[in-house]
Amino acid sequence: MKSTGITRKVDELGRIVLPVELRKSLNLEIRDTLEIFTEEDKIILKKYNPGCTFCTSTVGVVEFAGKRVCKDCLDRLKELA
Repeated sequence: MKSTGITRKVDELGRIVLPVELRKSLNLEIRDTLEIFTEEDKIILKKYNPGCTFCTSTVGVVEFAGKRVCKDCLDRLKELA
């Protein structure tokens, strides 16, 4: 894990502000979703990138009928039709 040297206080509602430099370097946009993990005494934030409903791949994923489906699984579904 690499230290950024940045510190922030938690406000009365439990929020912290991620500095703009950090958001830019991690390509975080307004309204992006973050996953929250814990490991011992650490909180880990990761940009949420939901994968295919069937195989969990994150490559070539499109939304179809409200579900996220990758190209490979979509092709296999077409074969079944």
